[in-house]
Amino acid sequence: MATGNLALGQEQGESSARLRIVNDFSINVATVNGSGSQSANSVLLKSIFGMGVPVSGKNLFPSNIAGLPTWFTIRASKDGYVARKRESEVLVALNPGTAREDALALPAGGVAIYEEYLDLKQYRDDVVFYPVPFDKLTAALCPEAKLRKLVKNMVYVGVVAQLLRFDLKVVEQCVRKQFAKKQKVFDLNFGAVETGYEYARTNFTKQDPYFIEAMNQTTGQIIIDGNAACGMGAVFAGVTVVAWYPITPSTSLIEATTDLLKKFRVTPEGKATFAVVQAEDELAAIGMVLGAGWAGARSMTSTSGPGISLMAEFSGLGYYAEIPGVIFDVQRTGPSTGMPTRTQQSDLLSTAFLSHGDTKHPVLLPGSVKECFEFGYAAFDLAERMQTPVFVLTDLDLGMNNWMSEQFAYPEKPLDRGKVLTAEELEKLGSFARYRDVDGDAIGWRTLPGTMHPKAAYFTRGSGHNDGAAYTERPEEYQAVMERLARKFENMRTKVPAPVAYRNGKSKIGFLAYGSTDFAMRESLDQIEKEHGLSVDYMRIRAFPFAHEIHDFVASHERVYVVEQNRDAQMESLLKLDLPADQVVKLRSILHYNGLPIDARSISEEFATKEGL
Repeated sequence: MATGNLALGQEQGESSARLRIVNDFSINVATVNGSGSQSANSVLLKSIFGMGVPVSGKNLFPSNIAGLPTWFTIRASKDGYVARKRESEVLVALNPGTAREDALALPAGGVAIYEEYLDLKQYRDDVVFYPVPFDKLTAALCPEAKLRKLVKNMVYVGVVAQLLRFDLKVVEQCVRKQFAKKQKVFDLNFGAVETGYEYARTNFTKQDPYFIEAMNQTTGQIIIDGNAACGMGAVFAGVTVVAWYPITPSTSLIEATTDLLKKFRVTPEGKATFAVVQAEDELAAIGMVLGAGWAGARSMTSTSGPGISLMAEFSGLGYYAEIPGVIFDVQRTGPSTGMPTRTQQSDLLSTAFLSHGDTKHPVLLPGSVKECFEFGYAAFDLAERMQTPVFVLTDLDLGMNNWMSEQFAYPEKPLDRGKVLTAEELEKLGSFARYRDVDGDAIGWRTLPGTMHPKAAYFTRGSGHNDGAAYTERPEEYQAVMERLARKFENMRTKVPAPVAYRNGKSKIGFLAYGSTDFAMRESLDQIEKEHGLSVDYMRIRAFPFAHEIHDFVASHERVYVVEQNRDAQMESLLKLDLPADQVVKLRSILHYNGLPIDARSISEEFATKEGL
């Protein structure tokens, strides 16, 4: 690897490069947990975003102690692809424990920026190596030893920025925003960026083809994670009771919700108009949610797979006694403890049928941070309109990672509180049967505690009851209630978010996917068309129960591939229960369940294999 001190040599190195790869590659920063690299990685990602280049970031971190390996990948894509790439072309190697493995994982022609004592050049000769004395540079820059590991991260920001040709002014703006109102902290950190930038400028001749160049593709866009977006949607929906128990990866959803409630749900005198309660466990949390929902408050909890398991009994009560509440499930890898900091779509069947007996719950499946906000809002309307618990399923990838999105639209429709009777309405009616279907929509009218009318009271039972809420074990009365609940669930097909058809032409082959799989799926469609000349159709499922459009989509294709991130093909299984028997044979599975976010190449390759292409 040639080095030089002259800018002329640097420019000659660039001009001699056979290929320029601009705004179309991934950066992998390999560090250790607890090293304080989060701020530096955020600056890198937001600097690319600030240069107008579409970008996404994914944090792969361990679930237990500090010192274990962690990776942060940043994808720049001029075409707007934001799914994980299977390979990263640029490596920043600062973890001695994984440096050799990380370097060997680079594609031929890739780039390794690394702590020079690691001597990665010994392992291969088809990669461009940039050794940097990070420890020496940091020691000279920062006298305080306890701060050095934090400052060291900003040095690699500067090196990356120079080698990939970031606009240093944009980097400075991002560092300043990261450390707003802390001038001394900013000075130290941006000084580290400048140190890394200057070292790379004076010591390296650029030998690689990777460049970040300004575009205008991020105007009007924001960067946000799905957990924050869900919390924002819940606050816009008017949530006032939040009960929860901490669990990865859903804790930040509650934290975001709480921060917003403290800002926007406080009287001028400083009194909170909301309640956030950390319960002793997830069972208690959903019990509080249903109690608040029964009393007329908009209430929610947030959890992940192990918490969902504990919520089964109360979920059945909510279904049978018809009590509204919203449960956000940020899915992670199971079973049991599984891998708490890895992603999966493996709670679909458990949430759809959570509890014993004949129980079905509506499940919303947002596919972007924008839909996390929109569905976070809509779930509360649906829960009160249909008088039932509603589950919103995201996953760790969508919930905890940074996503680029168009700005969220302010909700314009008024809140839908459903069928609630006031004292005045009760007086006009003269009688009230809590579970009677008087309107033909399979939803009974309800009253709220405190309604001042002698006819307002009713028993809320988890045991057998008739349409008047009276206890019963009569077979015909129990069966009538269960049949009405089944009709209510059937009617939800037109009340939940409709599927989105991205392509629905004349192809014989169709794809179905949902949630965060959508990003890789749409990129895969382009790969399949480019590499095999096939234009295949694609519809994204956004809720269960399934809308009739999904039945029509399957009926109009000879083969339908269901792409999902779990081992047991849970969405395909759910579809098989719902579709006519003659349509079930059309379904095929493409599955991904190693804990990493699904990538487009994996979909394209498995499709090609199954189709014999």
